[in-house]
Parts: sequence; structure tokens; C-alpha cells
Amino acid sequence: MSEAKSGSSSGLPKSSSSSLITKPANLECKDLEEYLKSRPPDVLEKLYNYPAICLAVYRELPEIARQFVIRILFVEQPIPQAVVSSWATQVYAKENTSVSQVLTELGVWRSAAYPGGLAAWELCPTFKKNLKIALLGGGRPWSMSNALDPDQKSRDIDFLDTYAMSRWRCVLHYMVGAGSSKGMEGEGISPDAVRILLHANLMKRDETDGSPVITRQGFQFLLLDTQAQVWHFMLQYLDTCEARGLSLPECLSMLFQLSFSTLGRDYSSEGLSAGLLTFLQHLREFGLVYQRKRKEGRFYPTRLAHNITSKNATHATTLAQDQEADATKDKGYIIVETNYRVYAYTDSNLQVALLGLFTELLYRFPNLVVGVLSRDSVRQAFRGGITAEQIISYLEQHAHPTMMTVEQAINSKSPLPPTVVDQIKLWENERNRFTYTEGVVYNQFLSQADFITLRDYAQTIGVMIWQNERIRTMVVTKNGHDDVKKFWKRYSKGGS
Repeated sequence: MSEAKSGSSSGLPKSSSSSLITKPANLECKDLEEYLKSRPPDVLEKLYNYPAICLAVYRELPEIARQFVIRILFVEQPIPQAVVSSWATQVYAKENTSVSQVLTELGVWRSAAYPGGLAAWELCPTFKKNLKIALLGGGRPWSMSNALDPDQKSRDIDFLDTYAMSRWRCVLHYMVGAGSSKGMEGEGISPDAVRILLHANLMKRDETDGSPVITRQGFQFLLLDTQAQVWHFMLQYLDTCEARGLSLPECLSMLFQLSFSTLGRDYSSEGLSAGLLTFLQHLREFGLVYQRKRKEGRFYPTRLAHNITSKNATHATTLAQDQEADATKDKGYIIVETNYRVYAYTDSNLQVALLGLFTELLYRFPNLVVGVLSRDSVRQAFRGGITAEQIISYLEQHAHPTMMTVEQAINSKSPLPPTVVDQIKLWENERNRFTYTEGVVYNQFLSQADFITLRDYAQTIGVMIWQNERIRTMVVTKNGHDDVKKFWKRYSKGGS
């Protein structure tokens, strides 16, 4: 009787297998849909009691999903699922199934019974009621909708943009400044912002002196566009709402009310609950609203709040359009040469610090910084969690207009020299040549037939890591070892 012996655990290079080495977690930036899917059903029910949240969810749904919702919004009975499916042609059957799953996971609609036993869909009553209020009016007025006298010291949009970016830069300067008590240019940062950075693991306490230092996720956070940064930051804030004694539905509802506001218009803070007044002050510190004095009864939402959840938000708040930048910088300020030299026409400490994350800075002049993309500087960025794609994307996003006019940029649709792009990717591939996977070796088969039988079974159940028919050796995953061993015992008994 042939026999297979299970050997000791072995690590073999295989890109598709799970890694033995515990990698630091990457930054996970959830959009509104992913965030709501991660909430329990009872929390979603509470959130949908607020019309502003229902309207925000409806706005961010896929286009087909919005069509489905609006078509059954005023139908007072369940709609057979077959009827809903017929609204999209067979060509879009896959999208139809995907949309149905999204609406179910978000708690927007649910399965219901239809006379005759047919499966049907119906909108969840709470969402249906409050979406109608948001679209048609009625219900309680929004908390910031009180009428106000004309503001004698009104602020225009340019002022609000400058103020918002100034406050937001305080947070970014603090992160790049590696935990100094103030930002790189002396701006203060509130203790609340520091707590959120620590809670989000964008920064952590240094083991030696306890001061906050930037983390792997923090490096990745700095390379995001401003809209994504603010949204991720506010999600982390919302996670701490209950600990602060604030209501998550109230805070999220007000945040969405701000996203529906008119930029440049002032709104009333009278009648807000104590919790929302506290929330308003935190938004003021982060740059999402402007308020001259804490006790003033009016405030101005800024572009950071206005664009926070919209997929179609303008990119007027990206770092490249920093209010410190002149017209040239608005279009791009970085030139990359084929010799890996980087020239950045900027006097912003923040932009210089961001370049320093993945370049070796050589010289700095009043309005120009010169650096070089070296193997050591780029690998240092990789160790910090920044990817090659993020570096390339950042350089492309902020490329100087003159780089767009060269022949290679016109042909490749990328302003960067191809040699530089390829080299950055190659430096990353140097670190990703092997992935070590834990497994169990099966060898010393007495016949080729036994090896093939067991190998085919392992491949069928998807636990095969590596196999060599010539030397009759195979490696299966550690989790699949028990199934393979049981199959071998049954096979051995059957063939004996």
C-alpha cells in the first residue's frame, strides 16, 4: 500500500499565497457607502431618521440604484423583484444584481412577501419617509435654517477658501513636523485634532519620549487629495463621538447639512443642542466652518465641508491649489528630469516636506527646491508605507505645465519621463520579489498514481501552494492540511 508522509512546515515563494510576515496595515479610506455598510442595522435605522442623511445616501447611490429608489418611492406596496429586474435589460443583469445588493446592504430596501408568494422589494419605512421629506419638504426644519439679519462683516468665498486651507494645513504641518507642539510654520493645533490623529493611527506615541510621531498610514494620508483627507479624518472623529458624549446621528446629519449648504452664505447656530454646538466648534478648529467668535450666532460653511462627501466635488481644495500658490503653482510646480533630478518651484514648507518623504533634498532657494529620486530615498518611502503608484501619481498630479508639452508626454499621456516611472516601479519590485507562505510538505509517495490523485484533490479544493511531479513532492496550505490528510486516509483505506 502506498503512503504519503506529511513533513514539516515549509516556506516557498508563491505570489498568490498568504504571507508569513505580518505586514503593517495600509490606510483604508472608506467612502460613504463603505462606511454605512460597516454600521449595524440598528445604527442605520437611527441614522435614517434624519432627512439630510437619507438625501446624502440617495445622492451617492449608483445611477441605476437611484432610478430604482425614485420609481418605488411613492408606491405603497411591495414591488415584485421580477418587475424591478425587468426595468433593466438583460445586458445589464450583472449591474442589476450588484445594485440590489448595495441597496440591501445599506438598509435602503429589504425583501418582502407579495401576494401569491412572489419575492418582492420594499423601501425601508424610515428611509422612505425621511427621503420624501428631504425631497418634498415638510418635517422639522433643519437645525441651521433659522433666518438671520444681513451680516455686516460678511465673508466672501475667497476668504473662506483661504481660511479653510490655513486651518487644514495646521493639521498637515503638525504631522510632517513629527509631533512638535505647533505646525511647521508656527500654527497651533487643537488637542482634539491630536487625539483624532492618534486614534486613526496616523500618528503614534514615541516609545522614548512619548511625543507623537507619524506612522505608515500617516505617510499615505499625506499623499491623498484634500477632500479624501478631510473625509477620512472626519470618519475617525465620528468614531469617537460616543466617547465625547455626542450623538453620532446628530453629528453626521449636521455634517451632511453642511455639504448641502450654499458656499459663501451664513447660517444660524441658534437652537442647536449643546452637543451640536460642541461639534460646531470642532468643525471650526478643523477648517470646515468659519465663525468669528464662539458665541456668535452665525457661521459660514467652507469648501472643505461643502465637498466632503460628493463624488463629483471639484478639486479646488487639493494641495496643488494651496492658497499660498500663485497662478503657475495652481497648474503644477514640479519638474522631473530623466537624470532623476526633481525641481519644485514652491516656497511652501508643507510641499517641501512632502517631497522630502521620497526624494533626497539637495538645495533650497527662496522659491525653488532641488532634490533627486535615489534608490535609498524611494526605498525609505516604501518602508514608511508609501507605494510606487502613490509617488508617481503625486508627481503627475503636480507636474509643471511645461512637462505636458514634451513629445513623450503627448505620446504616453504621462508628463513624467518613462525611465523614471519604470525605475520607481523596479525599486518597489525589489522588495516584493518573494512572498513567504506557511505550508505542509507531502512527499515520499510510493507511486506516481498516488501523487497525482492527492495533487489533483488539493488543486480541486484550492489549497495547493506548489507541486513537482518529477520528485513527487507537493506543498499545501496549513489550513488545507487537515482536509488533504483526511482525504488521503479515506483513499488509502479504499485502495488497501
